[in-house]
Amino acid sequence: MTSNTNNILLLSLTDSSLSLSAHVDVGIVNGTEAKPHSRPFMVSLQKNWRHICGGFLISDRFVMTAAHCWKNEKLTAVVGAHDLRQNEGSVRIGVKSYHMHPDFNMHTLQNDIMLLRLEKEVEQNKNVMKISIPKNERDIKADSVCHVAGWGRLSFKGKKSFRLMEADVKIMNNTECKNKWEDNFSVSQMMCVHGNGGSCSEDGGGPLVCKDTAVGVTSFGDPKICNSHERPEVYIKISAYIPWICSVIANFE
Repeated sequence: MTSNTNNILLLSLTDSSLSLSAHVDVGIVNGTEAKPHSRPFMVSLQKNWRHICGGFLISDRFVMTAAHCWKNEKLTAVVGAHDLRQNEGSVRIGVKSYHMHPDFNMHTLQNDIMLLRLEKEVEQNKNVMKISIPKNERDIKADSVCHVAGWGRLSFKGKKSFRLMEADVKIMNNTECKNKWEDNFSVSQMMCVHGNGGSCSEDGGGPLVCKDTAVGVTSFGDPKICNSHERPEVYIKISAYIPWICSVIANFE
């Protein structure tokens, strides 16, 4: 995979000094407001009370997100939220340790996955629940209908959504995605989606959910437009990282 960062939009809030024309995982484009607390696994990752990326709870102590979301700065995980402007029973928890994949490459976005260990265990309830991840490596069948959600921008360079938005997407054939992204796409590590709606800036790190299982982590997209038909959104394939995920968590058990 060659470095071609000018052609990649990171889906997280990026620093203005970043050399990429990055599309931070955007908010959901052409989506609808999620039913409040219908996605209790969703996490808002914040810096100085400002939402910068999505994440999702995979255990009572760990949040999964994209590695590109972290810039060596302290993050806070907000769980149990729907409208980020309201307290409504949401809980803010500091991050105790940051576990970026050791082979993450900021230029190619290979291995764009990260685990955050929270300062304390999350108390699960109807508004705060972990989501399952795959138990072993597998591909999701092309054209499977899955779901994305986030608090990112509603259009490229547009307004943010303070309420959680969601959209249905379909899994794209790997060959078709490879043809569109060429060397930026790794068949073994990544997957693409397409549809009328999808992720945009500051949605990065959020989950791609298929049949109540988180199968992907929102990573990057077209640098010029959200929900592009020419360059579909790319997600990190969680199932390719199960041994690494288990090893990180096992270190604290």
